[in-house]
Amino acid sequence: MNRLKVTEAQLSSLSQRVETVLDRWVPKENIHPAPLHEAMRYSVLNGGKRIRPALIYATGIALDIPLDSLDGAAAAVELIHAYSLIHDDLPAMDDDDLRRGKPTCHKAYGEASAILAGDAIQALAFYIVSVDPNGPDSAGTRLKMIEVLARAAGSRGMAGGQAIDLASVGQTLNLSELEDMHIHKTGALIRASVMLAAYARPGINDATLERLDHFSKCIGLAFQIHDDVLDVEGDTETLGKPQGSDSDRNKPTYPAILGLSDSRKRAQDLYGEAIASLSDLGDSASLLKDIAAYIVTRRR
Repeated sequence: MNRLKVTEAQLSSLSQRVETVLDRWVPKENIHPAPLHEAMRYSVLNGGKRIRPALIYATGIALDIPLDSLDGAAAAVELIHAYSLIHDDLPAMDDDDLRRGKPTCHKAYGEASAILAGDAIQALAFYIVSVDPNGPDSAGTRLKMIEVLARAAGSRGMAGGQAIDLASVGQTLNLSELEDMHIHKTGALIRASVMLAAYARPGINDATLERLDHFSKCIGLAFQIHDDVLDVEGDTETLGKPQGSDSDRNKPTYPAILGLSDSRKRAQDLYGEAIASLSDLGDSASLLKDIAAYIVTRRR
């Protein structure tokens, strides 16, 4: 079995783990108010790569942290991602009809319900980090994790990146402007995924935090570059969303600025830089390295 298939099997196992955790935390459809909870579960328990929770678990393995203590953080970061997708898909934002091969939340439940579902999912993420019985014992550690997650989700992270993205439609950006947008929009939550686990490690030193932070920034940007390449090269069935949707909306992308070949090279260069950041962690970081490789070779 080649390395990529091993990685896919490991990702599947971690995905199933966080799926179980999410199913436990997201209220069941029969709990009042039932229609809202149904929309929440439709959007959260809808498959997906679960890359962000996998990065939390892989960082935990690299730092010898029990995975049970990271389940809450893994669920929380995926909930923030899920809420952002619901809102990004709305007509006022990207106006998408498909997500992971299924109707988007607002298509299935209406715009008002989709907005409320996104709001409730985001709030649930912070609730989980606050009260998860298996999470860190230290209240200070939990507060730091909430800080990391809130910053990644807010105006200095994902929401800010989406605002820049909306303002950039039809505009010509240079490379540094495009990277600034994606460091916020996509990279911030990927960076937070790694750092949530890092801060959960008692006594972690500043040098290790810095190396993991650099890894996460590089791989977060590589993730978005590869997404832009897939938007050009992929197909709707494999991607689970309309192929070419970014170019159809006249959004700035890496292939539009660099071309496909240089975009691929930029992603590979960032991947190499990310891997180099993990050198001091040795074999314990092997899964983290494998996930980084998967990020720049995946087909959806």
